[in-house]
Amino acid sequence: MTERPDIRHPGPTLTTRLEWLLNAGPADYLLAMSVASASLPVIGKHLKPLGALTAMSVWGARHAPDFIGSAVRSLTDPGDPEVKRREREATSAVAEAALRGVVTAKDLEVEWPAGERTPPVWKLREHRRSVRRTSVRYGPRPTQLLDVWRRDDLPAEPAPVLLFVPGGAWVHGSRLLQGYALMSHLADKGWVCLSIDYRVAPHHRWPAHITDVKTAIAWARANVDKFGGDRNFVAVAGCSAGGHLAALAGLTANDPELQQELPEGSDTSVDAVVGIYGRYDWEDRSTEERARFVEFLERVVVGRKIVKHPDVFRKASPIARVHREAPPFLVMHGRGDSVIPVAQARSFVERLRDVSRSVVSYVELPGAGHGFDMTDGARTGAASTAIGLFLNHIHRNRSLIGAREVI
Repeated sequence: MTERPDIRHPGPTLTTRLEWLLNAGPADYLLAMSVASASLPVIGKHLKPLGALTAMSVWGARHAPDFIGSAVRSLTDPGDPEVKRREREATSAVAEAALRGVVTAKDLEVEWPAGERTPPVWKLREHRRSVRRTSVRYGPRPTQLLDVWRRDDLPAEPAPVLLFVPGGAWVHGSRLLQGYALMSHLADKGWVCLSIDYRVAPHHRWPAHITDVKTAIAWARANVDKFGGDRNFVAVAGCSAGGHLAALAGLTANDPELQQELPEGSDTSVDAVVGIYGRYDWEDRSTEERARFVEFLERVVVGRKIVKHPDVFRKASPIARVHREAPPFLVMHGRGDSVIPVAQARSFVERLRDVSRSVVSYVELPGAGHGFDMTDGARTGAASTAIGLFLNHIHRNRSLIGAREVI
């Protein structure tokens, strides 16, 4: 697999360098220095994490009012404890109601797991018992690595496959800690799960992120049978930034513009998509929160201004890429998410239902916040169960792919 030059993104010229120097602020210089330090011989590779830390600290400050405001409200106005208890206990019922009409009534009779007091991240050792291979190379780059989750006693027939894309604001793309509860649950049900690392900003600008995700999908289509997986059924899921990347990958199957580093003829199509508290719109600046997010993309992730390169931001927006032949989608979001407001998910689902011919299911969890699958034991088990029911249904009923169903 050889890397091809990206002819759409020419290198900087003297004019663009001068323009950057005139307009750059302290944050831009800090980011530039952190990226430059990573190019130093011998020690440079050890300094790469500083770029991500710089990006998160510098531009995280721009989003601090949202986080701080939410924290203050939760401390000073904790709300009715009884309401919060009912919201937590309603997770299974809400998920079941959202799947009704897509998943069969018989499948919905499953015993839903009870909520737990301990955060799911505390059970990481228990979850990782399903990991059978670590740091498998899915591409030519040293950072293109994945873990394989599966049972030892898989049946003879190939198992359905889920490729999981972690989040991290496009500046952190590590397979560690994220998606553990979901992949452990699916592996126990007979799935093969692949959890990937991918390139991140500021050292790697967009579209390196989605290129790596597509490289992993193509690898799965060609190689996952070596681990007992079915090359003919590959779903993709992700949380937060990973939810954005999973959705975009699902909507841009075999798009040559987004897979220029892949060999010609690589198959990057997927059979289903699960987006979990994802960000699906890179263009909208209609609110203060969304305007700050686009500024973060401009300075850290993309390295380009939306006013000069609107096509880059549009092509990176899943909501703008929805089409009639989209694969089946399950979108899951917490109503209490203060990092990516639930309106993002609602707008995306509405667009999917208006345009796509495939199954579209939406689970909105009352009271759940961002990252609930790692921090909120009351909801994680039910959420994993709901995702498993949806994916098993799509796998068993391939004839439904492309058939219009509305919940």
